[in-house]
Amino acid sequence: MRLIDEQGNHVGTMAASAAFQLAEERGFDLVEISPKEQPPVVRLIAYGQFKYEKEKEARKQKARQKEVEVKGIRLSLRIGEHDLDVRREQAKKFLERGDKVQIEIVLRGRERQHVDLAHTIMENFVTAIRATLPVAVEQPFSKQGGRLTLLIVRT
Repeated sequence: MRLIDEQGNHVGTMAASAAFQLAEERGFDLVEISPKEQPPVVRLIAYGQFKYEKEKEARKQKARQKEVEVKGIRLSLRIGEHDLDVRREQAKKFLERGDKVQIEIVLRGRERQHVDLAHTIMENFVTAIRATLPVAVEQPFSKQGGRLTLLIVRT
């Protein structure tokens, strides 16, 4: 085994029993760093402290990570201008927070005949948002049954 001490200095190549004995004398644990090397590389470290440092680093990474959510905005063919403004403001707030926004229109009954009108409403909605925020269409206009969806994200 090739042994590296607690300061990172190369001690040399020695038998496994000698490496274990040296680790015990110095009060450290013997950890295999690179098992595929010839001979395998082992290191003297305080394993409890090493594990604690890794967990602490993982917690910091997780705390810095922002989870992106998909927020839904539901429109309709008969939506009023004021309601449309309210939905636009909600969408802007979601996009500024870093979330994605899924715009959907559910067509019922005879409304299913007017997919083109729904498409126009959704495009106008995105255009109005684009006037104040830089947004990109992540998932283009799609139709599944009576549900029309569009996914936008801030660029």
